[in-house]
Amino acid sequence: MSVLADAVTVLSALGAAVFFTAGTVGLLRFPDLRSRLHALTKADSLGLGFAALAVMVQMDTVASALKVLLVWLLALATAATAATLLSRDDDA
Repeated sequence: MSVLADAVTVLSALGAAVFFTAGTVGLLRFPDLRSRLHALTKADSLGLGFAALAVMVQMDTVASALKVLLVWLLALATAATAATLLSRDDDA
């Protein structure tokens, strides 16, 4: 079971790195604020999900894994809220 858990951890960490890199590229390459925020929040949310999965697989107890899951869910909510607030048009 340990070899399988290690393989899932490595693959999840690689997936996280890919999505974090894609979000960074989107942040640097897209022309306006809204498209930059969209690329960054979507890619970072997926990257954080993969990173959380990598950590959860290595946890000893289910309670610890659920805490990591809760942190990821809170990060999803705050990223979406922050992106919405930043992209609001005050002229409307």
